Amino acid sequence: MQSEEPIVHIVSNDPAGTKRLTHFFQLKGLSVACFRTAAKYIAAAQRDDRPACLILDLILPDLDGLEIQRRLVGSGAPPIVFVTAQRDPISVVRAMKNGAIDFLIEPVDYDQLMAAVELAFAEDLKKRVELVERNSLLIRWQTLTPRETEVFHHTVAGLLNKQAAWELGVAENTYQVHRGRVMRKMKANSLADLVRMSTKLEPILRKPHEGDPARRQLPRHAENVKSIEERKYQLPVIGASQAIAARAF
Repeated sequence: MQSEEPIVHIVSNDPAGTKRLTHFFQLKGLSVACFRTAAKYIAAAQRDDRPACLILDLILPDLDGLEIQRRLVGSGAPPIVFVTAQRDPISVVRAMKNGAIDFLIEPVDYDQLMAAVELAFAEDLKKRVELVERNSLLIRWQTLTPRETEVFHHTVAGLLNKQAAWELGVAENTYQVHRGRVMRKMKANSLADLVRMSTKLEPILRKPHEGDPARRQLPRHAENVKSIEERKYQLPVIGASQAIAARAF
C-alpha cells in the first residue's frame, strides 16, 4: 500500500485551540480537517488511502470523547490522540487502556504532540496494510474446496502426511495431491509460509468441525471484499440525542 499525504482530523469545540492546532499541523505540511462535534465528524469523515490521526477533545457538545473512542473501536477509525484542557487522571487511564496513542493536557508540548501524531500515522498505516494482506489471504482461502480446507487445517496443525491422511480417511498420496493444491492456491512457498498465513487468519477462520455449511463462509466483517480492495472506509454514524447507527468497517 502506497502512502499518500497524511491527514489530521481534529474534533474539538474550542475554536481558539483548534486554530492553534490547525496552524501547527499545516506548518508541518499536513492536511487538516476540523469538526466541532462528533456527529459532524462522523457525517463528513471518510477514510481514503491517506494515513490519518484523530485529535479528540474530552468534552464535546454531543458526546463524551471517551464514549466516542469506545464506539469507534473496530470501525477503521484512525488512531486517537486526546488533546484536552480537562485534568482528569481517571480519563487518562481509560483512554490509554482503550488504545489511545497519547493523552495531552493543554497547553500542549508541541514536540510531544508531533511525536504522538507521527506514531499514530505509523500505527494507522501498519493496521491498514495488515488488513489488506489479511483479506488477500481470505480471498485465496475462499478458493479452497471443502476437502482442501480440511487439508489446510491438518497441514498447519503439524500432522505428518500419513497421520492427516488417516484422520481424513484418504490415501496418503491423495492427501499429498490435495496439499499441493492448497499450497498453490494459497501461494505458499513452504510449510512455514502456510503456517504464517494460518496465524494471520486464525482469529477469523472457522475450523472444519464447526459445521460444513459454516466453514465455507467468510467472517461477517470480511464479506465486502470489494470495498476492502478499493480501500474506501466508512465510519459508523453516532450522535448524542439521535438514534445511533453503526456500520462496521
